[in-house]
Amino acid sequence: MASALETTQIDSWRTAFAGDKVARLVQNAVTRTSIDDIALDRSIVASIDTSMSTQLDTWKVANQKKSGRCWLFAGLNFLKQHVITGLDLEWFEFSQNYLHFYDKLEKSNWFLTSMIELADRPLDDRLVAHLLADPVGDGGQWDMFVSLVDKYGVVPQYAMPETESSSATQAMNRGLETLLRRGTRDVRDAAAAGRDADGVRRAVLADVHRLLSIHLGTPPATFVWQWRDKDKAFGRGGEMTPQQFASHVIDVTLDDYVCVVNDPRATSPYGSMLTVDHLGNVVGGRPIAYLNAEADALRALVRRSLEDGRVCWFGCDVGKQFDRASGFWDAHLLDYEGAYGIDLQMTKAERMGLGESAMTHAMLFTGIDVLDDRIRRYRVENSWGDERSDKGFDTMNDSWFGEHVFELAVRRADLPPALLAALDTKPIVLPRWDPMGALA
Repeated sequence: MASALETTQIDSWRTAFAGDKVARLVQNAVTRTSIDDIALDRSIVASIDTSMSTQLDTWKVANQKKSGRCWLFAGLNFLKQHVITGLDLEWFEFSQNYLHFYDKLEKSNWFLTSMIELADRPLDDRLVAHLLADPVGDGGQWDMFVSLVDKYGVVPQYAMPETESSSATQAMNRGLETLLRRGTRDVRDAAAAGRDADGVRRAVLADVHRLLSIHLGTPPATFVWQWRDKDKAFGRGGEMTPQQFASHVIDVTLDDYVCVVNDPRATSPYGSMLTVDHLGNVVGGRPIAYLNAEADALRALVRRSLEDGRVCWFGCDVGKQFDRASGFWDAHLLDYEGAYGIDLQMTKAERMGLGESAMTHAMLFTGIDVLDDRIRRYRVENSWGDERSDKGFDTMNDSWFGEHVFELAVRRADLPPALLAALDTKPIVLPRWDPMGALA
């Protein structure tokens, strides 16, 4: 039986706090200053520089602004390297808005298809309730990115530029959520009455398309591709569809890339494949599949990719031990325990199991600093604009990597034999609410 909180106990805590000079000093500081500024370890900040032994980026960072499209930005930034180097450009950017439109449309179809499949379950069923809580969020995964590019191709940014709603998605998402929850009511009613639930789904999707077109603009069916290189020489590829453009400018086979993750929980053995129930965006597209490996295996894969001249897409729990202004990550950057005088330590597996950590953001590794054959730090292309850190490029100490990096997209050919063989094994199916089901 739960015990009531006694006022005498509170009085004793108040007395103890009043007698603790350090606690009162920290109280004075934190009531006037951010806890992150108080806890920031200046010795770690002073020890970090942004130089790298291998650095691939020569371009400016993008800005996702007030949206959760980091995984799309990171995916398109991954492809951008190939266009810039292949055509010798100073700058190029794909349209994030173009894939954003189709991701929302496909997620809406995925959601409604799931609601028809689960129509016999009550609304308070855990899976149904979990899906209803966030029917069509901005986040995503590498496999979802590949499904979109495979189906819809890509376009340069000028062919479908940003809009107010692509850069600040809250209002659009609010309308979509209302529409899809109403649609859930209608497809469930149709299924219960033996009517055509699939016809209702198509009618709701027509409304989704209309809403998206109003907020994001209409995706182009064709456009004229032209460019000017570093030497100011002009080139024109002519009129193309988005699929033709993708074939024309992307010299990497996305299907050759797989997701390698680090999930240290006992329920997810290393060397096993993982998937997540009801997670995806494109019905009939690429399934979500993770190959679980130790953190050192992920480190080796990042190093191989970068030293071979390829940037590397990754997902992490971005807010942990991070100073946004400097763009520095270190496992001990913020000494909250010292500031609070409280033990806050948990392992990565414990943080995942207790709801303290999951993948929240996707970015690119564009450089590494190797000393004595070990990676010391990583250079990270973020998508939060160039007015912070090193013109928008952040710096991650290796201590942070094993604790808070969750996922990489790497070539099959780069996997060691044991991990390569594991790709053909049957995946462990995790529930939709598992932390490995989080979307960056």
